[in-house]
Amino acid sequence: MPKTSKSKKEPNTLGEFNGENLFSFSKKNYKILIIGLFINILGFILMIGGGSDDPNQFDASELFSHRRITIAPILLVIGYIIIAYAIMKKEKVNSK
Repeated sequence: MPKTSKSKKEPNTLGEFNGENLFSFSKKNYKILIIGLFINILGFILMIGGGSDDPNQFDASELFSHRRITIAPILLVIGYIIIAYAIMKKEKVNSK
């Protein structure tokens, strides 16, 4: 039977083992994530509308407006990039 050394301290938790927090998201990550979500919601709100109550009437200028075709998709892409950054961002670990 192999002998075990009692002087060697074994970690109790994963946080003690790697010297980092157990949660990968910090308050800063959540703030960045919420900002990205609000930008996405704003982009979707800007896309709303353009319909008509009368099915015989078609207003191309309202349906294909600059706001719906250009601004809203740009905001959506920016929002998704911010959300991805918030998920991937890792806090720096202080060395002891």
